[in-house]
Amino acid sequence: MAVLSEINDGDEEKELDEEPGEVIESAPPQKVGEERELGNYGLKKKLIKRGIGWETPELNDEVTVHYVGTLEDGTKFDSSRDKDQPIKFTLGQGELAAGLDHGIITMKKGEVALFTIPDEAGVSSANSKQFEVELISWIKVVDVCRDGGIIKKIMEKGVGDERPRDPDEVLVKYRMALADDTIVAETPEGGVEFHVKDGIFIELFRINCGILGIGIVFHMVPADAFGEKGSEASNGVHSVPPNSVLHVNIELVSFKPVIDVTGDSKVLKKILKEGEGASTANEGANVTVSYTAKLEDGTVFEKRGIDETPPLEFITDEEQVIVGLDRAVVTMKKGERAIISIHPDYAFGDVEVKRDFAMVPPSSRVVYDVEMKNFIKEKAPWELKSNEKIDTAKRKKEEGNMLFKCCKYERAAKKYDKAADYVSEDGSFGDDEEKQAKALRVSCWLNGAACCLKLNDFPGAIKLCSQVLDVEICNVKALYRRAQAYIETGDFLLADVDIKKALEVDPQNREVMVMKKKLKQLQAENDKKYAKLYENMFAHKEKDSSVATKRLKVEKEEDEKKNEEATKMEMDKVADSAAPSVDGLIVDS
Repeated sequence: MAVLSEINDGDEEKELDEEPGEVIESAPPQKVGEERELGNYGLKKKLIKRGIGWETPELNDEVTVHYVGTLEDGTKFDSSRDKDQPIKFTLGQGELAAGLDHGIITMKKGEVALFTIPDEAGVSSANSKQFEVELISWIKVVDVCRDGGIIKKIMEKGVGDERPRDPDEVLVKYRMALADDTIVAETPEGGVEFHVKDGIFIELFRINCGILGIGIVFHMVPADAFGEKGSEASNGVHSVPPNSVLHVNIELVSFKPVIDVTGDSKVLKKILKEGEGASTANEGANVTVSYTAKLEDGTVFEKRGIDETPPLEFITDEEQVIVGLDRAVVTMKKGERAIISIHPDYAFGDVEVKRDFAMVPPSSRVVYDVEMKNFIKEKAPWELKSNEKIDTAKRKKEEGNMLFKCCKYERAAKKYDKAADYVSEDGSFGDDEEKQAKALRVSCWLNGAACCLKLNDFPGAIKLCSQVLDVEICNVKALYRRAQAYIETGDFLLADVDIKKALEVDPQNREVMVMKKKLKQLQAENDKKYAKLYENMFAHKEKDSSVATKRLKVEKEEDEKKNEEATKMEMDKVADSAAPSVDGLIVDS
């Protein structure tokens, strides 16, 4: 039927988009004792007892029901209650009565309803059948591949809606059996753990079965199992005869989320115990952790906060611990416990390191079992007073200077960037404080640009110097460093503009004068390179032109020769036809 719907929101009415003349109808819930006609088939439903929940079965699901079948005159012809045994059947196949399945798919769990099925003529009569049906339960059935190859039956609903992803570690119980119930493979009583991406039954897990606590049965035809060849017995797995149908029962017992901390799969964090709340430590936080550190073979080389050893306190992003551990703890909540697997690139590298209980060999992957005891976040700029912002910016700038002197340019750049954030133009500073804040901003941007030049991040250097020049249009350092970046990116014209402007401000600046000479030399070399390039191009064109001219000349001479020969032959023919002939002799005329 055409549809129309209106949604009331207070006193306002909002209409859904609809075609002209469409009407959306929403039938009110059926009341106990009320009878309704379902669809266009004459099937009637009278509600006797309400069900629970809101879910209903679908066609192809396996339902379990009690029923009593009678004629309209009350004559009973069949009943599962008389046998005290509910029946199971698949909806959509008309196993109990034709048309009844379309009534059962409207029922909720525990619901009781009386269905009247019209006779073959489609009208209610003494031959019409009535079925009082109680829906006890149903099993969700899904044709996974939509070809009947793999049929999934959800035996037990899972809890929650979170699903394991490829990196996550799952604990699974499973049982694989043949049609005669011969067990092919089975997990130990406690189940088996594996990562979704590289474990058993990978595809089965990826197809809608990864909900905690869910119980599923897969029926697999030979083509989707072991096929025509079957499988021989090996490693405790029973042999599978050719063309065997398999029944696989799977239950997801639990799973541990695995997080790729660094984005390159070199620092992986597996959460064993969820922490409190949603807040995590941040860069610059003061953290307290306990951990046991091991090699991949299980050798313990360090402990903190375990077996009477004190926990470890450190400040994140200060290189006080290995990079992998530093990066991982800033993702942890208070009370969280996790296993952190760290690649050598983020651990001790390719050197041998002596620790408390053992040596860490070169290029070792290490594993930390870490618990976040507590952390105190570094205060954000908005949490500080204006004088505290300036003091913090000064401290971070000095830390950046120390790192720069140690050639740790990447970390120094981060310090300068943070320092500039604390003294950003947010309107919180008075006149005198604003002068200090402005000087700090400019200084941090200039130092950050110096870091970018060291790291070959020339666009970054140009951006930071441009920020300075927006504030101080004649800042010689900014002009000098931006010119450096322009030279490195081949923008000689822009570099020349900055150098000229810097010399206008400070004509005796030695560094700028040296750069001017360097730029002239580079421009001269560049001009020579392009001149030679154009020369080669034109020489190539002249050579091509010369070859083409010679070719045309040869072709012209050949054509002239052919024309001469053709003319001579034509003249000979004319002469022959004009000469008198007597007895076959040619005589003078």
